[in-house]
Amino acid sequence: MGIRVIKTAVAALAALYIAHYLGLQPPLAAGLLAILGVEVTRMRGLKSAFVRFIASVLGLFFASLLFMLLGFHLWTISIFILVTFPILSRFYLKDGVVTSSVIVFHIYAREEVTAALIGNEILLLLTGLGCATIINLLYMPKEEKRLTELRRQTEEKFSVIFSYMAQTLRTPTIVWNGQELLEASKVIEEGRRRSELSRENRIWGQDDEYWRYWPTYFDMRQQQFESIGQMLVQLAFVYETLPQGELVAELFDHLADDVKSDVYEGAVEQSLTELKERFRSMPLPVTREEFEIRAAILRLMHDLLRYLEIAKRWKKQKDSRKAVTRGQSA
Repeated sequence: MGIRVIKTAVAALAALYIAHYLGLQPPLAAGLLAILGVEVTRMRGLKSAFVRFIASVLGLFFASLLFMLLGFHLWTISIFILVTFPILSRFYLKDGVVTSSVIVFHIYAREEVTAALIGNEILLLLTGLGCATIINLLYMPKEEKRLTELRRQTEEKFSVIFSYMAQTLRTPTIVWNGQELLEASKVIEEGRRRSELSRENRIWGQDDEYWRYWPTYFDMRQQQFESIGQMLVQLAFVYETLPQGELVAELFDHLADDVKSDVYEGAVEQSLTELKERFRSMPLPVTREEFEIRAAILRLMHDLLRYLEIAKRWKKQKDSRKAVTRGQSA
């Protein structure tokens, strides 16, 4: 937010000086248009400038026509709003409603429609929106460092959650407040938002594997976070310690370390498959309680497999591109 305020101030100041130099009236309008044109990413800045300029030119055309036909009355502005705003919205130009209104009010205040006045308004648009666009293109804060930190935090939270799950399987009476779940959710959401900003700050080559890495990573973590939620539901039904629970706890201990690794090796998945076969050879439950707990553990293993398959699918996608040298953790 601080960077955007500075950029807005610079864009407005530049627009005001240029408007004064060119003799545009009123020069303050150029500063206002510059303020409206500053955006958080380069791509949004370009789209915003284009939409606002087109909407303002269309609004200028409709307003000039109405003023010449109906005169300069307050109710004429109401007709302008009733006619023009739905048209702008229909053609996805509603973001330019404010800038269009600024230009139209200038025409109304002068109570005349002349070529010189229309040229003045168009130059105001080019000056204000042009300065905002140039400032947008010149500098945008880089998100790479923050995204790397968010990835570290996400993996740290996942590691703590898996460690808790292992402890619960060994000691079902353990109490956990679930704080890491809330924190992981917030970190992933911020990562998804910042990765989108990072992608939009690159005008060309957005489909390159490198620039799709962060959105893909945090989308994957979001899916895995949902799988963790399902695992925790099954974990709630494990209210007694069983040998099967101890064996699955070892998988979560391993996963708590693997989640921080840069590559997916599939060791936990292989152990999970072997453990399923081992369970089939074990004696059947002798009590209803044991049956319920072992059933919950089995469903927990299925959810764990889904978690691993999400990472595995992403790694296959990564390996199909040679341009990216990043690894992926489980």
